This record gives sequence, structure tokens and C-alpha cells, in this order.
Amino acid sequence: MNILDNIKGGLIVSCQALPDEPLHSSYIMAKMAYAAMMGGAKGIRANTAVDINEIKKVAALPVIGIVKCDYNDSPIYITPTMQEVDELTGCGAEIIAMDATARLRPGGEGLKAFFTRVREKYPRQLFMADCATFAEGIAAAEMGFDIISTTLCGYTDESKGMVVPDYSLLTDLVSQCGKPVIAEGGIWAPAELRQAMACGCHAAVVGSAITRPQLITERFVRELG
Repeated sequence: MNILDNIKGGLIVSCQALPDEPLHSSYIMAKMAYAAMMGGAKGIRANTAVDINEIKKVAALPVIGIVKCDYNDSPIYITPTMQEVDELTGCGAEIIAMDATARLRPGGEGLKAFFTRVREKYPRQLFMADCATFAEGIAAAEMGFDIISTTLCGYTDESKGMVVPDYSLLTDLVSQCGKPVIAEGGIWAPAELRQAMACGCHAAVVGSAITRPQLITERFVRELG
């Protein structure tokens, strides 16, 4: 069974903590991934080779790998350059996700030129396009990305104000992009997960609602007024 078959119809848990977050630790992220596997997750989304290497020691699940990295000349944050792609192939991430919005990458490079270079270097690697809009999802599919996701919906100027999960966006991408679609972004409850999967998605990613306790706590505290 191949990787896409392994995750089909399943939940992928995002196990990430940035340096300014309380759970920032490869050891803790590995424990999170192990707990997710025990709970029935079919895959893990993780940030940096260091975390992925630790996760792979304890969780026998496919990993969607990213590297979050700031560059002064670009708003692209998720796997912006070849350096990050090289890092992720080196640690064995089964799927590599990257920002696939229409914004320019570091050095002023467009997505099509960048992904052409990436695909030439790694022809057998699975790549996931983190998109914000329908047009970006269709464009990424046409460029040759293997998977389309809605990760960046609501995070870009073009998608500001969009309510997530955007079920209409998911439905349209599933019906028209011709590639497996993974729902990601704004899924906080099991009912929202069910609705996203009912759109025909291949799988879904849930992160903050499971692995970021500071945000979970904030949601409860807000209910207290």
C-alpha cells in the first residue's frame, strides 16, 4: 500500500511548536506524535528535520514535513527555498509541503519556476501544495503537485476574511483540481472534521485543537467572558 492509500480517509495530526511556544521541544513533539498514533491518527505533520527525526523514532506513520523559516525579502514562510526542501528529503519526510500561494519566494522567484527546479531534483518525492484560494489550488495541480491542501486559507491578503474551514473551497477543489485534497485549517471540532471529509477530501489535518494547549485554553477562557 502506498503513502496516499495509507492516509486516505484518515486524520493527520500536526505536531508543531515554535521557539516562542511552551511545548517547543523535539522530545515533546515526538511524544505528541506517539499519542496521536495511539489515538488512531494516520499521519503526522511536523516542522524541521530535528523534530521529524525524533518523531520517526516513536511513531510509525507517514510524515508531512515542513520547515518554517523567515526570509527578509519574502512573506513565504513554509518551506520557502531549496535549502528547506533538501533538509526535508534528508530526514525522510514522506510528503513535503510548501507554500503554494501566488506570492513571490525569496529572491523574487515565482512558484512555478521554483517547483520546476524542485521536481527536477526530486522526481519521486511527494509534494503537497499549501494553498489559500481555489485559483492557487488549480494552478498547483497543473504544475504537478501531488496533493492540494487548504492550509493557508485566511492567512494571505487574497484570502483574508474567508471563514475556515471553507467547505465550498474544499468541495470545488475536490471536484475540479484532479488531485487528492487535504483539508487543513480551522478544524476545531469532530463535527467540522466530518463535514470536511464529507466534501470528498482525501484526508484532513488537525493541529491546534489537539496539540497546542495554550490555544485550547484560550478558547475555554474566552467563554468565561
